Amino acid sequence: MGKIAEKRVTVDMDGDFVVFLIGMRINKFWKPWKWMPVAGAMPRMITELMQKPEIGMLHARSHFGLRNVMVVQYWKSFEHLHAYAVSKEAEHLPAWKAFNKAVGANGDVGIWHETYLVPAGQYEAIYGNMPTYGLAHAGNVVDAAGRARSARGRLRQSDGADQPVAD
Repeated sequence: MGKIAEKRVTVDMDGDFVVFLIGMRINKFWKPWKWMPVAGAMPRMITELMQKPEIGMLHARSHFGLRNVMVVQYWKSFEHLHAYAVSKEAEHLPAWKAFNKAVGANGDVGIWHETYLVPAGQYEAIYGNMPTYGLAHAGNVVDAAGRARSARGRLRQSDGADQPVAD
């Protein structure tokens, strides 16, 4: 775990970016030969993406539940994300083909993703007494001061004076 910033900070992103959520759901626990290969594919992809920043992924964080695994990813652009998804030289396409061959639509394992294209300035984030987390890994961490004191200020809708909590 990183060093805790004992203050309020926010994140400043340069330009547009993409938030990509991807996950799997184990529908039939008793069929590990179906879901284990799916679960094992994502770590290989994340490792590849972290070792090759030129591909365009800025950061990823995994979240685990009883039946569900979700990875939150931040990307430079949709073009970077799509190029990775269809690349014949990358880990994703073989994993996608293997899933369709082994599982397809039989219901043993569920997979999903959601893609959000975020225009420049159309996001806000706050972190209090936290190590660097989430979007802050993908951008520049700055003090939540001045305009950045309030959510509306971080969205450039106010000067930040509308923050109801005193510093």
